[in-house]
Amino acid sequence: MLLCESLKQENQRLSIKLESKEKTLADSEKVLRDLTASYDNLKLARMVSFGKIDTKDAQQKLSGLVREIDKCIALINE
Repeated sequence: MLLCESLKQENQRLSIKLESKEKTLADSEKVLRDLTASYDNLKLARMVSFGKIDTKDAQQKLSGLVREIDKCIALINE
């Protein structure tokens, strides 16, 4: 019985630790997504402002952003 109780406590402790790690991972993933989006935006702004890149590439990126904005607007209007 003592072993069973000890294992239950260990299981509970590990469950709490796992929840904490999962929350930390989720937070880190959110930060990564935010930083990736910021980086992409800065890269696009730099490409457009300096004009040193292929115009077609910049145009495709801008078209993609416009499509993404259109999707968001459509979701808001539903």
